[in-house]
Amino acid sequence: MPKRTTNNLKHLIDICGNVKTKNELDETTYKFDKIKSIYAAIIPQTGSLQKQQADTILTNVTHKIIVRYLAGKDITKDMQIMFRGHRFEIKYILNPFFKNETLEIFCQELID
Repeated sequence: MPKRTTNNLKHLIDICGNVKTKNELDETTYKFDKIKSIYAAIIPQTGSLQKQQADTILTNVTHKIIVRYLAGKDITKDMQIMFRGHRFEIKYILNPFFKNETLEIFCQELID
């Protein structure tokens, strides 16, 4: 991996996933909880939701998050990313040029 790419990965983000837990009534419930923390570059983007032909929808992408491939290869679309109190929903994940060096995670910031 080129040195200039790794220098940009300076933000520590939390990867959150649905974790099975037991509540006080001994029932199984699921909640988003931290799975791991990794370093990333966070790049603001713009986007909007657009309906296209044949009922396809383009999603609203607000941020692109770049992580090292080995650190993020187990990240899936049903997970979320937390950074400094901001929560991001993963829209799609791209492995640029199939080089297995970095992953580009396209996200939408969720406003609570």
